[in-house]
Amino acid sequence: MTKMTLGSYPHMLGFEQLERLLERTAKSSEGYPPFNIEQTSDHSYRITLAVAGFAESDLSITVEDRQLVIRGRQRDDGGDRVFLHRGIASRQFQRSFVLADGVEVGDALIENGLLHVDLTISRPETVVQTIRIKKG
Repeated sequence: MTKMTLGSYPHMLGFEQLERLLERTAKSSEGYPPFNIEQTSDHSYRITLAVAGFAESDLSITVEDRQLVIRGRQRDDGGDRVFLHRGIASRQFQRSFVLADGVEVGDALIENGLLHVDLTISRPETVVQTIRIKKG
């Protein structure tokens, strides 16, 4: 089976970085924590992660190289506690979302065990440019 690359399409110039982004995104497919992505208007989205048991101080949200990275790390407070059964895991996580040009991260809100991160999209104006042809 032949792997199709963007280089196979000679009319698509400068999209090599997009191919690398797609490969990087495909590798980060862990299922924890579960999340939703909803479109809240024509120019905005909301990512919601299920982070029950995580305090606001246990979470961090950063944008690194056009990638939204949400990390969670619970502190182990089990010093005095004796568990007869421990079915609620206290594990760390990292969720990454690749952002297109023009996507800006807005507010983040945690409520009822859900972390909401709002995104807005700014649409650039259409630019028409005429290129003058010179005689050689």
